[in-house]
Amino acid sequence: MNNSEAKALITKFLTHQASVAELDELVIWLQDDKNEKLFSSYVQTNFAIEHEMRQFDANKLKSKLEKLMVEEKKAFRVKKWRQIGSYAAAAVVAGLLVTGFLIKDKIINKPEETTPRIVNNNIEVGSDKATLTLEDGSQVSLERGSTYQTQNAHSNGEEIVYLPKEGNITKVANNILTIPRGGLFHLVLSDKSEVWLNSESQLKYPVSFVKGQPRIVELVYGEGYFVVSPSTEHGDAKFIVANQSQEIEVLGTEFNIKAYKDESNIYTTLVEGKVSVSTLTTKKMLKPSQQANLNLIDNSMDIGTVNVYSEISWKDGVFSFRRKPLLEIMKVLSRWYDIDVNFEDPKLEKALFNGALGKDQNIEDILNTIKNFGVIKDYEIINKTILLK
Repeated sequence: MNNSEAKALITKFLTHQASVAELDELVIWLQDDKNEKLFSSYVQTNFAIEHEMRQFDANKLKSKLEKLMVEEKKAFRVKKWRQIGSYAAAAVVAGLLVTGFLIKDKIINKPEETTPRIVNNNIEVGSDKATLTLEDGSQVSLERGSTYQTQNAHSNGEEIVYLPKEGNITKVANNILTIPRGGLFHLVLSDKSEVWLNSESQLKYPVSFVKGQPRIVELVYGEGYFVVSPSTEHGDAKFIVANQSQEIEVLGTEFNIKAYKDESNIYTTLVEGKVSVSTLTTKKMLKPSQQANLNLIDNSMDIGTVNVYSEISWKDGVFSFRRKPLLEIMKVLSRWYDIDVNFEDPKLEKALFNGALGKDQNIEDILNTIKNFGVIKDYEIINKTILLK
């Protein structure tokens, strides 16, 4: 098992997605002392390690994980674990597991217990939902439990799939898919390219592409993860994603674009393949694991290497934060839970947090985890507004 495969198994275990066979494989791998450094480094870097932690006891944690694997394997045999799709949330993620171990062993300092003030908490976890705007301006509500069917497309309420159109297409008809706060949705375009759209996002795209012409879609705003069907399967037709002040040209690749209306930067992260990111004044080529950061204020663009998992984990049901300031984290949470967040002390906005949290957790569990890490002292919830203290 190479390093990439090992990291994938660790992630699957910590997010409760590993099969019995995979758990056995991971236990055997962990018994080799040579793998200890990779194990401890990967877990510490990617999963909920508190920002004030002074030490990391890899041997102790490894022993606990091995025992937990045995317990999970027993549980696996007596009940059927729910299947997790490409963008479904994991029930328990590494942040909570690792946090539990560290708190029990007093590796981190738990803040003094206080009881949050909660008044009429009606905050709901986000779910699959979107509004489809057709060429004639009419709108269709798509959400889990509903169905939609036309000659060119069908939806089960969790995704919408467009079918290739027979014959020559001369006129392009566009649809618009809008994802509200508290939603996300999966889209399969007529060329079989796939797009996962995050909360508060909008994509404009052709119902069918014209043969021999560039395949152009527009990420109007928000965040989208793209898996593009190769140009070689479409007469070498380019695939282009237009967005505000930039244009991305791709050739059979996977990448993420984050371009929210309330942010002054656009982030393009390449997972695999090759893309070029262009503005009116510059053009940059990205390699896998690189991210282009376009500053909309001065139109400057920086290229850097990032942890891809942290940038794209949202589509697999995980919030992954690597030393992110609380203000940025709360922007992400506010979109998913459709909430407003205020800070009692402006200094809290800059407090840093490392962690992986499940998107299917209720907001109180999320806030309690952040509180247990000592990032905040307390919080209160009134209706759909949160105050951090």
